[in-house]
Amino acid sequence: MNRNTSNQYAMQNPLTQYPQPEFPPQHQPEPGLDSKMAPEPDHGEESYVGFGRLAGRKALVTGGDSGIGRAAAIAFAREGADVAINYLPEEESDAQQVVQLIQAEGRRAVAIPGDLKDEAFCVSLIKVAVEALGGLDILANVAGKQIAQQHISELTTEQFDHTFKTNVYALFWLCKAAVPHMPPGATIINTASIQSYDPSKTLLDYASTKAAIVAFTKALSSQVIEQGIRVNAVAPGPIWTVLQPSDGQPQEKIPTFGSQTPMKRPGQPAECAPLYVMLACQESSYITGETFGVTGGNPLP
Repeated sequence: MNRNTSNQYAMQNPLTQYPQPEFPPQHQPEPGLDSKMAPEPDHGEESYVGFGRLAGRKALVTGGDSGIGRAAAIAFAREGADVAINYLPEEESDAQQVVQLIQAEGRRAVAIPGDLKDEAFCVSLIKVAVEALGGLDILANVAGKQIAQQHISELTTEQFDHTFKTNVYALFWLCKAAVPHMPPGATIINTASIQSYDPSKTLLDYASTKAAIVAFTKALSSQVIEQGIRVNAVAPGPIWTVLQPSDGQPQEKIPTFGSQTPMKRPGQPAECAPLYVMLACQESSYITGETFGVTGGNPLP
């Protein structure tokens, strides 16, 4: 294991808290595995400490096997929640590591593999999670598809469709299915991106979906607050996840990934997790319809 971890609770220089570029050149076929990255990302496996802020809560995290979703799932469990995770079948080995980490906290872990591009699966995912957890009061939509293409001429209709199905349609299907099960005090946390506001030319389809997620979050929050349900979004900048070396970035950009930020490094999934916890717990009771950046110093508009 080559995971770089950091004590998130000790004061330190954020510039040097985690590895800075350059990183080794690396490529994986989509969707990729965290365990094959160099260095391995920090999802809080050894560092996140819970304080009981989600005691008794029931959470579903999409993309919970790796990256930001994995970090959120670990944090939710350490804060006292039972957690269901969704992931692609090819990601089973990463997912089982997360299951073990959740169970190590004495929490219920539910693994539900499947493809979010399928509406029927999204509906069944909510049903299975509700039945297995005994309810649902946190929905963290983290899973995403990102494939870089240099020019619109290289962007196929199939890729465009798959990106929107994974990032936007699934969001709609999952929220629509989940809301009837969610009690007052429940929360939905969507995952936007700095790409929502400052799109890269190589991420035409991905950036468009992330802009849609910001608008979706605002509109849905206005609807469901009447039921006591809050909806917010997290907008990460460059985060060191397996999404990047599995064609999420042009391969020549991997060694210097994150160096363009004021912090001169990519963020780690563990640096996103506390924000998901804050938006899930009652401490953020007066916050809804907002989008929060985790960008290494590149501010959102």
